[in-house]
Amino acid sequence: MVKKLSAYKIYLLFSAITAMCFSLAATVMIVYHIEKVHLNPLQLILVGTTMETACFLFEIPTGIVADVYSRKLSIIIGTVLIGLGFILEGSVASFIFVLAAQVIWGLGSTFVSGSVEAWIAEEEKTKELDQIYIKGAQAGQIGTVIGIILSTIIGNLSVRMPIIVSGCLFIVFALFLALYMPENNFKPSAPKDLNTFKKMGYTFKTGFKFVKSKAILMILLSITLFHGLSSEGYDRLSNAHFLQDTTFPQLGNLQPVTWFGIFGITGMILSAIAMQFISKKLEKEDENHSGKILLAINIFYILCMLVFALTRNFSLMLIAYLSTNMFRTINEPIFSAWLNNHIDDNARATILSMNGQINALGQILGGPIIGIIATKISISIGIACTSLLVTPVLVLYVIALMMDKSGVNKVRGGDDTY
Repeated sequence: MVKKLSAYKIYLLFSAITAMCFSLAATVMIVYHIEKVHLNPLQLILVGTTMETACFLFEIPTGIVADVYSRKLSIIIGTVLIGLGFILEGSVASFIFVLAAQVIWGLGSTFVSGSVEAWIAEEEKTKELDQIYIKGAQAGQIGTVIGIILSTIIGNLSVRMPIIVSGCLFIVFALFLALYMPENNFKPSAPKDLNTFKKMGYTFKTGFKFVKSKAILMILLSITLFHGLSSEGYDRLSNAHFLQDTTFPQLGNLQPVTWFGIFGITGMILSAIAMQFISKKLEKEDENHSGKILLAINIFYILCMLVFALTRNFSLMLIAYLSTNMFRTINEPIFSAWLNNHIDDNARATILSMNGQINALGQILGGPIIGIIATKISISIGIACTSLLVTPVLVLYVIALMMDKSGVNKVRGGDDTY
């Protein structure tokens, strides 16, 4: 019998390898879409919209699968589907097949979304979630840098090859998970005597009832919505802002695109350093410490994005860009841990999937709005408006901190009644 690895080791491996595979594909994805599939700007936007729509539609059903049957099974299915989607995308240079691939790996990502966080929260109950998620994020940053380097090397041979290799690695890793990933503390969230659809309905109702019973969860999910509204605009416009609104210093005969690779690796290093610093801060015995750190992070995140939007000076723009990405990167694991601490085990994956669905909805709604502003006025104003879309989270964090301070307890087990 194959000996399982510890859940913590598997979580770190999962964070590192999936980040490596995603960056392996993502580094060349836009170049492949333009040079090989010959997509126009509208089609490029439709590719992203298709992906987010797939995530929005499938988040809740796949989260329920994880709560009803198995977190491990959901993660393995999702990893395989992501791999198949990447292989299809890189193999057939056609707009229709690219859209189909987005649906497949978008579906796969919803099987994984929420399930990994719920699985590790249940398997490692003796460890602090803050520390686990931060270590996972740090492992992911290392994987991302490796993926960028590999993608650059392989992409010089063929621009589609990194995408296909990434897909194959996802499938191989899914087989590894099937053999070595433990799952010892999973308990189905629905009674055994219900059939499949009734189990799924029971789990969804349980999760929804739990969210309604805890006002702080409503606040945290609202924070996710505002981050979703702003993220798509920033992601799509930031590179264009560099290209159109400033002048890159010369790097010999290398093209300006080389700078984006440098930005990516530099950003990962800065985020890793910041993660380590934040990790030390979170060791303090203060229940509200995560919320206070998140409030501070988001204040600086908004300010740095606004400076990035309004400046034309390359040096200042670069500093603001790297700072914005750093604060955004370190925000995610701390927020995930804080959210998890308020969720009951029985509906954890379902509620985390709701969180992912709300994020996708925000991106679907916010992206086109910012796109219209950027087209009609300027990219700079579009990014500035994006930063303003995040500002309501500051008020929401203050409210959440007040709720925690007034006696809202963390939930790590399944013994809450609601």
